[in-house]
Amino acid sequence: MRNNKLNYVIVGTFVLAMLVGLIMSVVMLTGRTGSTDSYYAIYNNVTGVKFGTQVMYEGYPIGQVDEVTPVVGAGKMSFRVDFSIIEGWRLPNDSVANIAAPGLLSAITISISAGQSADTLKPGAEIDGEENADMFAVVSQVADDLRPLMKTIDGTVGSFGKLLETDITEMVSDLAQRAPRIADNIEDFTGKINQSSDQLMALLTPENREKIEAMISNLDVAATNFTELSGNLDGLVKELDALVVDNKGNIDKSMVDLRYVADSVARHIDSLNQNMEATARNMYEFSRQIRQNPGLLLGGTPPRDEARQ
Repeated sequence: MRNNKLNYVIVGTFVLAMLVGLIMSVVMLTGRTGSTDSYYAIYNNVTGVKFGTQVMYEGYPIGQVDEVTPVVGAGKMSFRVDFSIIEGWRLPNDSVANIAAPGLLSAITISISAGQSADTLKPGAEIDGEENADMFAVVSQVADDLRPLMKTIDGTVGSFGKLLETDITEMVSDLAQRAPRIADNIEDFTGKINQSSDQLMALLTPENREKIEAMISNLDVAATNFTELSGNLDGLVKELDALVVDNKGNIDKSMVDLRYVADSVARHIDSLNQNMEATARNMYEFSRQIRQNPGLLLGGTPPRDEARQ
């Protein structure tokens, strides 16, 4: 008896636990897991939107649709969609609520795109609504637009078929007349190819092949020599660089001495010019006296000047 009561208690506890789990699962699926904030949006078309439709914020589920109410105003019918989201969720003022389907076979959702505004909407405020184009309507519209094009293509194909029916005989006869000439041209072309092949084979005799191989070997040797020469030039350049670096002090000293000599010459150039000018005058006077009396070179006296007598 006591075992039966214990079994009843265990079964009852299990059933209650399952009921609690079921209720919690339903609550989790509906998105009502805590306090919520209400907002609404106005749409001209609410196809697929109903109670329980999921509300997404940049792809993240934050709530569900509570009610869809028709609204008559300005001579046309629109629909107010009230939905609730997680309490305290920040929605920028310029956010937009789109009616969209994430995939081709996915359920319709209210997808809220975050705005750039720093100010947020207060609970109960209106969010700008925007309907996306119906995919099936777009496909139907594209099909309607393609019908005239398909009719044009059908007409073109029909005209082309008639053209083939009328001209096919002439084309076949013309091709039959041209076929012998085409065959002759192909034969001539083949003969020229064979002749070129024979000439090429005559050119590529064993002796010529040996010469070509020798030339290639010489090119390889020349390339090797050029590489060695390049290496030697690199070494020479390095040695010149080292020589310049090692003698930089001597070169600088020589430049200083040269500058000193140039300055000294510049300072004494005037006196040098005067001395050279005096020397030139003396040489001129000496040469004049020698011309008048060559005996001066031997210690003689100058000739008498008859003009003075």
